[in-house]
Amino acid sequence: MSAKPVPALTQQPLSVINIGLSGFGQTIRDCGGSACDLRWQPPAEGDAEAGWALARLIADERIDAANRTAYGRYLASQPVLTGVGVAGDVIPGMSGRIILHSGPPIAWPDMCGPQQGAILGAVLFEAWASDIGAARRLIESGEVRLEPCHHHAAVGPMAGIISPSMPVWIVSNTAGGNVAYCNMNEGLGRVLRFGANDAEVIDRLRWMAKTLAPTLALIIDELGGLDLKPLMAQALHMGDEVHNRNVAASMLLLRKLSTAGLRSTRLERGALAETLSFIAANDHFFLNLSMAACKAMLDAAQGVPHSTLLTAMARNGVEFGIRLAGSDDWFTAPAPFVDGLFFPGYGPADAARDLGDSAITETAGVGGFAMAASPAIVQFVGGSARDALANTRRMLHVTLGQNGAFTLPALDFTGTPAGIDARRVLDSGIRPVINTGIAHKEAGVGQVGAGITHAPLACFAKAVLAVARNLPEEN
Repeated sequence: MSAKPVPALTQQPLSVINIGLSGFGQTIRDCGGSACDLRWQPPAEGDAEAGWALARLIADERIDAANRTAYGRYLASQPVLTGVGVAGDVIPGMSGRIILHSGPPIAWPDMCGPQQGAILGAVLFEAWASDIGAARRLIESGEVRLEPCHHHAAVGPMAGIISPSMPVWIVSNTAGGNVAYCNMNEGLGRVLRFGANDAEVIDRLRWMAKTLAPTLALIIDELGGLDLKPLMAQALHMGDEVHNRNVAASMLLLRKLSTAGLRSTRLERGALAETLSFIAANDHFFLNLSMAACKAMLDAAQGVPHSTLLTAMARNGVEFGIRLAGSDDWFTAPAPFVDGLFFPGYGPADAARDLGDSAITETAGVGGFAMAASPAIVQFVGGSARDALANTRRMLHVTLGQNGAFTLPALDFTGTPAGIDARRVLDSGIRPVINTGIAHKEAGVGQVGAGITHAPLACFAKAVLAVARNLPEEN
């Protein structure tokens, strides 16, 4: 018995959703049918164990309830600059010889060049050693504790260094009671955060401790505190994204500080002039305050069992780590290199891996997530204004919602994508975008470029697996 002939597609047109190679769909179209090529890939990059864990978490209402609680705390947070203090006096657990660094935990021998250089500089600043050789021997002896900033409610850009005598911003979440801390921005050039540790660097740090910090402490006292959320929101409307572009935010801050400072009768005029001049010459001065504000907002969400909301993304130049609202653990993968633009005379061979705690801004829904507000940023990190818009829109697929406190004029004043959900990242394969500076791999050279990078997906697979393992079986 002969087989019946298959009807031609021209007689019975097919409409197909193609989840295979695009060539499969093209064959259908060549035969007169229609085919929609669906861009699909297995979740968790095909990792079966992580995929099954993800399926379990996506279907569990307990995870959704935990995320609603954590996300609600983040949205309700109100970061207020309440003061300036000495790290050893105000940061929890800063007793004895201790230096805080950026990123997840890492041992001294494993650290990248800029972070080691910055730690050695901090030892000199603290006068625990008289020269670099003695400082290195002190660190190698184990007499100085090295711990992540994030373990002490703090953050620091690039190398992230905070030592006991350094001045820090104090930012309080008045809606939740938690407090966050960050060091102060030194400006550009040869600075500690890029691993420089010569006499010029140490002298600047000592001036900041002796003059800048006490002056700012008095001004903040005169102001009675400063709400940071409205200031950040205004800066977004003026072309900043408050990570790599802080021109507007720094000038808005300077206006607040100078007005209060000039009216004060408690300030020494020379110290005030030096302080305001230093801030006016540093377009990145607000960055550290932005980081502390974001840390305060996200720490408000910490401690909600089973939540898959991210409360930190951080890098130490070797590893990239994330933390969730439901856990104090770190989930890590090798830190990526940054794809970007290099300053004249430098190229990819000179670059360190991604470094710093400043990705706390992206974790909180600004920075790279708010690039739609800052088309000028692409001149610094590469790409086009269209890319800036696309990056922001893409992050809507991995977040729990939008933060109405941070609106974006270019997107009809809708809120920034906010509340990164580890499940959504792993399910979609869309990795959180980060725009960042590029440090030279050797200590002390400084910034050599800027660009775009993305959080490694492996961090999210580890996080989802951990949540699934710790989630009790439903009755």
